[in-house]
Amino acid sequence: MPFARRSILAAGATGTLAVTAGCLDFVLGDGPLEFEAGRVAPSESALSETGYNEAEVDEETIEETVEVGGLEREVRATLWLSTYTKTRTIEGIEHDANSFVAVSVPGMEVMGRSFNPLEDMSNEELLEEFVGQANVDVDDIQHKDSFSLETLGEGRDVDRFTGETREGGETIAVELALTSFRHNDDSIVLLGTHPELLAEESANVELLMESAEHPV
Repeated sequence: MPFARRSILAAGATGTLAVTAGCLDFVLGDGPLEFEAGRVAPSESALSETGYNEAEVDEETIEETVEVGGLEREVRATLWLSTYTKTRTIEGIEHDANSFVAVSVPGMEVMGRSFNPLEDMSNEELLEEFVGQANVDVDDIQHKDSFSLETLGEGRDVDRFTGETREGGETIAVELALTSFRHNDDSIVLLGTHPELLAEESANVELLMESAEHPV
């Protein structure tokens, strides 16, 4: 399931923006207003300790026309999506069974309006948006419980979910954990998934979340 890139510029909450030179060009229609997120990622030591490996790191730029004050203006936003996987043997077959996803999206406030919908999305909605980045199709997702851990200097709420995926013609129960928060003006989403039968991976997902560095 690909990340729904165009949804990133849907209108959302209000905010403020100082009139800088770039903003003035934007207001006058002389150029796009650009936003760039800092990449978020687990620390190298946490990746080594948990056995996860970097699978894919994408820096993506989205360009969109938005309406501000009745006028159409261009907005350009650069975001980061990083995926990490861990190979495990299940019933004698090797799988990339465990995934960890780290997403950072810039705060996009234009003339008192925010064009970053992530700020107003619940963890359930964020899970639906980003679970495809974990390279697993999950059905029947249910909220299991919530807990807190410390990431980037503050306590963060984490929601844990359960669901089902199909592998080799069989149904496998999976567990998913997701936290989302604002840091240095970026919206951060951290998501870990693993088969339920690999219960020890819950601690590894928590360690990866706690180790997150931003900006990298």
